[in-house]
Order: sequence, then C-alpha cells, then structure tokens
Amino acid sequence: MSRTAIAPPDAVSCTPSRAARELDVKRAEFDLAVHLGRIRTVPDVAGGARRVPRAEIDRLRAQPGFPDSLRESVRAVGTAEGAALVDVPPARFTRLARLGLVVPVRFYLNRYRVVVWLYLAQELRQFAADRTNAFLLTGRTPEVLRSQLAAGVDLRPRNWRGRHLGFLLRQAEDPWQHAGVLAGFLDPLQVAEIVKDPYERSHLNRFRPAPPAHCAPGTPAAHLVEKITTAADPDEIDWLRSDLRRTLDEARADQPAPRPAPKQAPPRPPERRSAPGEPDPDRPARGLLTRLRRRSA
Repeated sequence: MSRTAIAPPDAVSCTPSRAARELDVKRAEFDLAVHLGRIRTVPDVAGGARRVPRAEIDRLRAQPGFPDSLRESVRAVGTAEGAALVDVPPARFTRLARLGLVVPVRFYLNRYRVVVWLYLAQELRQFAADRTNAFLLTGRTPEVLRSQLAAGVDLRPRNWRGRHLGFLLRQAEDPWQHAGVLAGFLDPLQVAEIVKDPYERSHLNRFRPAPPAHCAPGTPAAHLVEKITTAADPDEIDWLRSDLRRTLDEARADQPAPRPAPKQAPPRPPERRSAPGEPDPDRPARGLLTRLRRRSA
C-alpha cells in the first residue's frame, strides 16, 4: 500500500520565536520587521499564530551583510539618538516630530508612565539627506510651523495610528478581520453606533487588535495607551467610521456573523390511548371530576 509523505510543519515554516533565533535578531526587532514588511509571514493552517516560511528565512540569510543589514533596517531610536542622526538639538527634533515631519514607528511607557516615541534610524537618515528638508534642520522655524506648535499641535499619536493601522490591515485575511482592525481604532461607543447587532459586535470583537503595550486593564497606563490608540481628530474618526461601514457590508455578504440557533419548543408527548380491555389510567380522575360537577349543579 502506498503511503503519502506529509512534511512536518517545521520543515516548511516555523514559529516567530524560532524564526527570530535563526535570523539572529531580538523578538522586538523581528516583530517590527514583520510589521514593516521586511519579513513575510503566512497563516498557520492549524489556526494558530502566523508562521515564517523556511524559504523566507533562507532568502534573508542569503542577503549581503546578514544579519547586521536586517538589524539595521529595523533599528528604532528615541529622541536623543534621533536628534544626533539628523544633527539637530533634541528640542528641535521633538518639534519636527510634533509637526509630523518625522513619524514614529513604535512607542512604550517608561517607569514614570511617560510616552517614549521611537523612530526608524533608516528613515531619519533619509530625511536628513533630503536637501528639501535643509531649512527645517537649521535656522529659524518658519512662522506657519511655529504657530501650529503654539496652538498645541502634536501629530505623533495620529501618525503612529496611521502607520500601525497599515501594518495590521496588511495582515488581515478576510473582511471580518479587516473590520476588526478598523474597529480597534475607534471608541467602543462609536462602534456600537455603527454595529447595532450584538452578535455582529461580538464577532467583530474577536478580531480587534491587542494593545501594543502590555498594561493591566483599568490602570492609568492602560488608559494612556487606549488614548493613544483611539482616533481623536474628527476627520480621522469620520474616515474610520466610513471605512468600517463599507467593510462590514463586504463582511456580511461574504459570511454573516454567527448567531445561536432559534430555540424550539420541546415536542409534546403523544396522547396515550388504552387498548381494548386495558384499564384506562385516567378513568378515576375523570369519574371524580364528573361527580364534582354534579354536586355543584
């Protein structure tokens, strides 16, 4: 009898943790490389976390300068190091970031619950090398930009949201996952206004992205992360709501949200009739009822 050989999963793909070890990068570097599209992943046929094809690992290991080139492509720096890369004081670098001229790629909360923004070193070098940005790096900041800063403009959270939304949408595999990603950037009340069916909301919540920073629910740190990850500007909210409605229509047409089957009344037991010659078990009750009716008459 012939037997079909099935390759074990590790022969064709591996888990993210193992892939990070084989690529000689830290797990945070690996995750950022996946988000940036530097490392290709595929769905797990068993329904688990996404996996990395062996062919992708071989491709990366064969690149010139591996693994340093891969590490450098995802190197994220804070304000001080970022300012040094573009050769400006840290205060000026912060102003550039608040104006949205450099875009953060990650953030975390330090021990004092202060948001620390991180930027791709590769992008900062490209920004500094672009001659059209020279006036932003030296001399007096243009008046129009100074007026925006004076008005309290800070585009770092919004720019991070836009970037992270793109990361997550690229990994969404069907309309419900796409809709869940969009819903994850809206306030739950906004989502409830759009998705009125409770079963659809429950199904949608399965695909909401996890917070990018690990905090105990209900803590001040968790509230701060929620504020950063939730759309705040009216035009940003309107765009997300509109896209969520459109994606939900696609999801419903593709596969309606699961809901419990309608409850059915239990079947009535069949009426039992006595066979000829068999005593009727209900006869004493009927006789008593007949006598009571005669007395009352």
